[in-house]
Amino acid sequence: MSESSPGSAVETRAIKPAWIKVERARHPKRPYPMDLIQNIFTDFSEIHGDRAFADDEAVACGMARFRGREVLVIGNRKGGSTKEKVRRNFGMPSPEGYRKALRAMKFAEKFGRPVITFIDLPGAYPGLGAEERGQAEAIARNLLEMARLKVPTIAIISGEGGSGGALALAVADSVLILENALYFVISPEGCASIMWKNSDAKDEAAEAMHITAQEVKRLGCVDEIIPEPAEGAHANPDEATRLLADAIERNLADLQAWPIADLVRERQTKFRNIAQFYTEG
Repeated sequence: MSESSPGSAVETRAIKPAWIKVERARHPKRPYPMDLIQNIFTDFSEIHGDRAFADDEAVACGMARFRGREVLVIGNRKGGSTKEKVRRNFGMPSPEGYRKALRAMKFAEKFGRPVITFIDLPGAYPGLGAEERGQAEAIARNLLEMARLKVPTIAIISGEGGSGGALALAVADSVLILENALYFVISPEGCASIMWKNSDAKDEAAEAMHITAQEVKRLGCVDEIIPEPAEGAHANPDEATRLLADAIERNLADLQAWPIADLVRERQTKFRNIAQFYTEG
């Protein structure tokens, strides 16, 4: 008797391919940005505070060394224990986090150090306090300043790249995305709640939104897909880290060969042209 026949005890629903990617991107053992930073870079020296309000623990910034090069590294922190995750807003930055990141980027620009960002967050922190302290302005300011930063920049989407919260750290010369990572304007659950009035339709939403690495690459929203081990980065973190580090080295070497003025002009042109769609009539 088939599973879908009327007499079947259990009716199964096929898991859509996009939702498999969502589950891999959210796997609890998947390397977080700080795991990648600790395994790829050395001599990480953290910069704290935004010089205006507080030090957002959801964002870490610091100077570091990468295979002989001095760079600035930025990544969001999710935390390990439940208490840490709550303290760090599950990796979702507040305005102070974006302002701290921008402050660090300006240091990098002053000393001519490339900027490398790691992104794995569902979005910016949506709390009332964050909105009162200028969340939208902080994100907009980062978009503006990253677009004209006079150093090579690389952004890596390693898990979830959610909405403006991710984009505020991703206006870069090279935007890389891991094979099982996601880039979206709203979470599948949020989209399903709005469009289907039912969050259980999240797998349908994920399929309709075209949020997987392969789909956003076709749309021109990222520049390169970094391969992962067969079952995902969580299955072999060391191999996933090696593949990512090699990609960073290759992209960094390419970007450092460009004159800075040309690099900035190409970066701005790329982001002006991303996601422009026209229909007849």
